[in-house]
Amino acid sequence: QVQLVESGGGSVQAGGSLRLSCAASGRTTSNRAMGWFRQAPGKEREFVAGIIWSTGSTRYKDSVKGRFTVSTDNAKNTVYLQMNSLQPEDTAVYYCAARSVLLITTWYDYDYWGQGTQVTVSS
Repeated sequence: QVQLVESGGGSVQAGGSLRLSCAASGRTTSNRAMGWFRQAPGKEREFVAGIIWSTGSTRYKDSVKGRFTVSTDNAKNTVYLQMNSLQPEDTAVYYCAARSVLLITTWYDYDYWGQGTQVTVSS
C-alpha cells in the first residue's frame, strides 16, 4: 500500500502561483510513476502532469506546459507541482496518484490516490 497526502491548495487571483505537495509513505519504490490530476465540477478527471521517480522523466498536459513544473524530493518522498500564471480555467480539485513504472495519462490506470486539494483561481 502507498499513502498519498496532498497539501498546498488555496485561492489565488489570475496570474498567481501555488505549489502543491504530495507526500508519499508506505510501500514507496523508485520505479513508480506519479501523476497529478484535476477535476473541475461537472468534468472528467484529467491528467495535468507526471514524473517517474527513478528517471525524472516528465510529461505535461499541453495547456499547462511552460506554466506548471512537476518535481520530486526523493529524500522526503514528496512530489511537487509548481503552478505559475494560474488562470480561472485551472480551478479544480487537484489529486496526486501513483502507479508502477509507466507514466500514463489515464486516471483509471493509477492504483493509489490522495484525498485531493482545492485550487481556486479568480479573475
